[in-house]
Amino acid sequence: MSGQFHSEALDTPIGTMWIVTDAEGRLRAADWQDMGDRMQRLLRLHYGEDLRLEPLACASRVRLVLEAYFDGELEAIGAIRTRTRGTEFQRQVWAALRTIPAGGTVSYGELAARIGRPTAVRAVGAANGANPIPVVVPCHRVIGADASLTGFGGGLERKRWLLAHERKHAVATVPYNLELSV
Repeated sequence: MSGQFHSEALDTPIGTMWIVTDAEGRLRAADWQDMGDRMQRLLRLHYGEDLRLEPLACASRVRLVLEAYFDGELEAIGAIRTRTRGTEFQRQVWAALRTIPAGGTVSYGELAARIGRPTAVRAVGAANGANPIPVVVPCHRVIGADASLTGFGGGLERKRWLLAHERKHAVATVPYNLELSV
């Protein structure tokens, strides 16, 4: 399956993020510039070798919403329309990730239980790691059972920053785990 998508860069406090959208303005992929090889592999896996990325001349709605998120308007990312490819299980995990409130965290085991697959902890971890649109599908909000920071495709320093950013700007009633360790 081939496709043509649009790409653009967004400077964030934790590095330049590449954003890939389709003709309908739906987010297809995002990752940090220094993780570009990983994003390219995921795009080719899902959309084929003849995938074309055309730069956008002006900022997309997705970029503007992500800018608002990085400026502290955490709820803004809920408005981003997405379209991803993956297995039914992966899409189920990714949908569940979007229900974790900003400023909150869950363990892999809790996420597995939420989707009705309490013994699929490792599979949930693998699906989390295959997420093509971090931040919007907030895989950074998943932590180890002992509340430790574990894997994040963008690196643990970015995960730590994202969680701290969300804690700082989240609605005060959102519960979150204050004791995170590496």
